[in-house]
Amino acid sequence: MAVFMLNGFSGSRYYTRVAVLSCVIATLAIVDCAHHGEPSLVVQASAYNSLRGQTSGDPTLAAWGDTLVPGMKVIAVSRDLIELGLTRGTRVRIEGLPGEFRVLDKMGRRWKRRIDIYMGEDVDAALAFGVREVRIHWRPAAPR
Repeated sequence: MAVFMLNGFSGSRYYTRVAVLSCVIATLAIVDCAHHGEPSLVVQASAYNSLRGQTSGDPTLAAWGDTLVPGMKVIAVSRDLIELGLTRGTRVRIEGLPGEFRVLDKMGRRWKRRIDIYMGEDVDAALAFGVREVRIHWRPAAPR
């Protein structure tokens, strides 16, 4: 295996450092921390209900095992957002909506940069919300 020297770095170590630095820069470009040091991000948002027709299993059981009850302020997040710190229990503010929501559910693997807002059994409210772009702000969940 040939090892190249570039500016004093061996080829494999140099390219590893460049790859890591590129990933850090890409992550920082996605997450904006301008609001009081909290990370924020623009995502696609939709709404969901806890009804049999909208799930393949128990409609009140979230992906991490939490039981959903109408009236709870809960969101599901796409799995790429979990990697950015939106883990189970994280408190999230959604611009344009009152209060804080907790991350207690996760979405299927096909979704990227997306949240799903829990609206209990109110199908009309979920349909009225539709799909829209929103900015979210969050504080990392406290360690357990």
